[in-house]
Amino acid sequence: MPTQTLAVLDDAAARVAALGLAESSRGVGAAAPDFTLPDAAGERVSLSALLANGPVVLSFYRGGWCPYCSAELRALQARLSEINAAGATLVAVSPQTPDNSLSTAAKLDLAFPVLSDEGNVVADSFGLVFSVPETQRQVYQGFGIDIPAANGDDTFRLPVPATYVISRDGTIAWRFVDSDYTKRAEPDDVIAAVKTL
Repeated sequence: MPTQTLAVLDDAAARVAALGLAESSRGVGAAAPDFTLPDAAGERVSLSALLANGPVVLSFYRGGWCPYCSAELRALQARLSEINAAGATLVAVSPQTPDNSLSTAAKLDLAFPVLSDEGNVVADSFGLVFSVPETQRQVYQGFGIDIPAANGDDTFRLPVPATYVISRDGTIAWRFVDSDYTKRAEPDDVIAAVKTL
């Protein structure tokens, strides 16, 4: 990658980090906002219904166009049986349209719900949303990444990557939030958190 492009991405990352979303977003001990979102097949899925069956692992990702997100989703899929064996349900949420969520789920062969949070309403309720800096938008467009097409709007708003373990009573028991999109929760840590519930 050209040095100038790396500098733009580093500057954009610093701007997002300066927003302090990792610190100000919903934390451990807070109530997780309930929501109902469509899955990749258009079925409505609510957090409260999932919690009726046990704890929920909730993973916010930027979109199927993001290679780091795809790697994270694959890593979670590889450990899905362990997450389920610990009594939890795994669900992933992004601002992609349902059609794009379906493409992501199919491409990665995901066997857990992939939900479409169009407009970032749920991610906003967790305090995770930022606007992609203009310079970064240009870099993404140069890479052929079309965020407006993926999300069905032209706001260029994305969630910072975040993973929550939510206890059956709706309380956040564990979380990993990082404004650096290259850093994600380790599946071992997620499973360990579920096992403490």
